[in-house]
Amino acid sequence: MTAERLAEHPEGKWSSAEILEHLNFTYVGTIKNLERCLASNQPRASSDRRKNRWPRLITTRLGLFPSGREAPERTRPRGTPAQQVTGEVMKNITRMDEVITQCESRFLPRAAIADHPILGPLTAAEWRGFHLAHGKHHARQILKLRSKR
Repeated sequence: MTAERLAEHPEGKWSSAEILEHLNFTYVGTIKNLERCLASNQPRASSDRRKNRWPRLITTRLGLFPSGREAPERTRPRGTPAQQVTGEVMKNITRMDEVITQCESRFLPRAAIADHPILGPLTAAEWRGFHLAHGKHHARQILKLRSKR
């Protein structure tokens, strides 16, 4: 998509560029969260995994992502230029995968390593599952925007 197409959006909805910026913020947030675990050489997850069990399983294992939920403030688009976001997003996906892999090798594979702000404590596999479900959710939105004209 051109920069112009990436910026197009219906009234009150995010553009493709804004969706990519939002996704990028979630990748950067996960990287920082997990890097803190690596720096301290221990998981930083809270212990109670029962609280958000069903939403966590539905999202991370079944890959279903609820619609209509408002994004946390820190992950909302701020107007980063489309060309910058498209350049950063793949770099940050790759970095995030590297950090998750480092956590998998350093900590117990089935142990929760860090807290997600909504789903609570997640294992490395659950972090991957969350980002896969979240990415697919937004990819559908981008495809819908791309097909409009």
